[in-house]
Amino acid sequence: MISLLNIVWPVFIIISFSFAIFSGNLENLNSSIFRSTTDAIELSINLLGTICLWNGIMNIASSTKLIDTISDFLKPIIKFLFPELKNNLKIQKEISMNMVANILGLGNASTPLGLKAMNSMQKENKDKEKLTDSMMMFIVINTASIQIIPTTVIAIRNSLDSSNPTEIVFPVWIATIFAAITGVIVTKILIKITNRGVTK
Repeated sequence: MISLLNIVWPVFIIISFSFAIFSGNLENLNSSIFRSTTDAIELSINLLGTICLWNGIMNIASSTKLIDTISDFLKPIIKFLFPELKNNLKIQKEISMNMVANILGLGNASTPLGLKAMNSMQKENKDKEKLTDSMMMFIVINTASIQIIPTTVIAIRNSLDSSNPTEIVFPVWIATIFAAITGVIVTKILIKITNRGVTK
């Protein structure tokens, strides 16, 4: 993937500059480059505040009984999604924190939490060369996560002066709920088929 990107991006850049030179839009291209860098910095600063806020909240929550309460609430769901981990409370707690971060739309905050949970599952994995059923389900859950508050998207829309940055909340609910349900169902079916084939 990295080697492919190393080819694609330079090609795009060369094509862009060539087109700008031959069409007489080199000045507009230069203006766009500098304008884009400014917009990128402004967007990063705006997102930084939101990310710091929610990372702080998650860090505080991890030191209280709130995460334990949330873990107890999510326990039936986690047991259904990750039957292999029904006796591993430590990994269940790490998954719970990751799921909460995803539900709140904190993609950047959920990443380290997800890596921590994945690392813990890898330690319990007997075959280090293959993903366990729980690891595969965890990847799907992170890819198609239900988001109640799409914080990052709202912050981006707000930074771009959207007249109603929160209007995407309901469509996000619909999209993420259907994506998560579809992902879970397909993964459960494929895991069952795979395990049945291995058993035979």
